[in-house]
Amino acid sequence: MVTLQQSAIPPVTAAPRTGARAFIQRLRRRPLAMLGFTICLVALLAALLAPLIAPFDPDKPDIMISLEGPSMTHWLGTDDLGRDVLSRIIFGARVSLLVGLVSVGAALVIGATIGMLSGYIGGWLDTVLMRAMDSILSFPALVLALAIAAALGTGLKAPMIAIAVVYVPTFARVTRGQVLTVRELEFVVAARTVGSGRSRIMCRHILPNVLAPLIIQTSLSVAFAILAEASLSFLGLGVKPPAASWGRMVSEGRQYLQDAPWIVFGPGFAIFITVMGLNFFGDALRDALDPRLRS
Repeated sequence: MVTLQQSAIPPVTAAPRTGARAFIQRLRRRPLAMLGFTICLVALLAALLAPLIAPFDPDKPDIMISLEGPSMTHWLGTDDLGRDVLSRIIFGARVSLLVGLVSVGAALVIGATIGMLSGYIGGWLDTVLMRAMDSILSFPALVLALAIAAALGTGLKAPMIAIAVVYVPTFARVTRGQVLTVRELEFVVAARTVGSGRSRIMCRHILPNVLAPLIIQTSLSVAFAILAEASLSFLGLGVKPPAASWGRMVSEGRQYLQDAPWIVFGPGFAIFITVMGLNFFGDALRDALDPRLRS
């Protein structure tokens, strides 16, 4: 027989998902997010496992099979020197992703530091730092990257440094805008009241609360950095030949566009699909991290 005390006990229900599990669930409910994540994962694995999955040596020429069309042996054909296009695309992913991740990572660290100092400390430091960022933003991004890369010469470091300099103001302004809001909240005021130092407040109280927009900006900036690297490589300011790069492959194949269009279409499609995947994933991150869009 059920007693009154037993009947008053509410049924046990599953606790609502919070934190990382809830974030993953929100991402999984967005088909474009999973598509973008899959594309990014495939590109990353191709770059990491390039020596294992590439069917041929990407830099080994074979004049006897130059400009050969797609076949069962060479799935995406060969270029003017007889090099396998598919193998060069796979190895080209290493250059594009490395430049994109390193340059945006450097811009994130430098820009977030500048934005944090500018937004929290304010005063003359804010004025000096923001006017410096405005001076960089006054130049067209690609023109500035082109000038910096041309001054540094060819090689892998030139596009990395050029793209990093271009994106520092973006991260600085995003961080500063968030810090200006967070620094006036109650928990920051309480930390100042109990005597916490500036560095402790910025690192332990402010930085964790401005990470979400920085993560979103990073994912979107990597996509644009890949496009910028391809543009610089197309103009001859990327890696030195015969190293494979998507932008350089497009540049080398444009003169054979009518006779051998696969030389251009292969790396062009790789750029398109990778940038599209990063944009899809970045948009999904924004929706999942924004509490106003969770419904």
